[in-house]
Amino acid sequence: MTGLIAADHLGRRFGGSGLFGRGRPVQAVTDVSLAIDPGEAVGLVGESGSGKSTIGRLLLGLLAPTEGRVMLEGADLGRARGPALRRLRRRMQLVFQDPYASLDPRRRIGAQIADGLAIHKLCPRSERRSRTEALLLQVGLPAADADRFPHEFSGGQRQRVGIARALATRPAFLVADEPVSALDVSVQAQVLALLADLRSRLGLGMLFISHDLHVVRSLCDRVVVLYLGRIMEQGPAAEVLQNPRHPYTRALLSAAPSLDPMRRRSRILLPGDPPSPADPPSGCVFRTRCPWAVADCGEAVPPPNRVGPHHEAACIRVGAGVRLPLPDAIDTSPEPVRGA
Repeated sequence: MTGLIAADHLGRRFGGSGLFGRGRPVQAVTDVSLAIDPGEAVGLVGESGSGKSTIGRLLLGLLAPTEGRVMLEGADLGRARGPALRRLRRRMQLVFQDPYASLDPRRRIGAQIADGLAIHKLCPRSERRSRTEALLLQVGLPAADADRFPHEFSGGQRQRVGIARALATRPAFLVADEPVSALDVSVQAQVLALLADLRSRLGLGMLFISHDLHVVRSLCDRVVVLYLGRIMEQGPAAEVLQNPRHPYTRALLSAAPSLDPMRRRSRILLPGDPPSPADPPSGCVFRTRCPWAVADCGEAVPPPNRVGPHHEAACIRVGAGVRLPLPDAIDTSPEPVRGA
């Protein structure tokens, strides 16, 4: 698998929670393979606890994989040491979910943006101020804001500061972990437009983690759907969100609120709660909640079956050529992002 960044059969297992780690281990991510090209945005969606943030941290090298590997610009992130690891870390950055907690309230934002410049020795001390001001202008803030403290900014402005800080090291790859979920609806569209513009102008590869399918639809080229640490479906965003093939993707879409109050949608109600990752079901991990599960779903983990040129769904019934029906009145047509 090739790309700016590529995960190859990635897995992450956490030790048990019992005394001295003797409890049952938790498999948070299992056999995840994906690649992101320069200038491409990939949306990662799924319920809370599905492994989205864990994958983001694995791709950034903040967690070491238990299985598989991560390649960034052709280099194995897990094997890099010393200067080679420092170079790779400079090339990838994270935009945090909470724009309030991600900034130090006691330091001026100009100093916080300049941290990456100093750590990676990207410019002399005499040039850091001008570089910081240029970064603020790049994200739509006045250069003079470098002297202000975080409490003087709104939530949307703080998130712009966070983006400027991430851009300081001139990264090639960006993980945006729920970057607009803490913002007002009217501000979300502005921050999303900024991210889309930066991705286009700078050629950034981006992993965009979100619960909001409307946001993913507006920003991302491809979508990866996770459930209990496994990929259920992935493919071009328009195709996956307009013609979902996996039952779990269909359930997520049916639960997404419509922006048009005149639209009627029926829900696919999934029974029960997601299973514990410490004790996942055999075979397909979604089968215990799937409306269309059959006995064979418990026999083996379904492979990623190709349902389009670049569209895959891990479902044995899809692989057998069965087209699972959508309930009446579910609308999967594209919708504009909220606040646009």
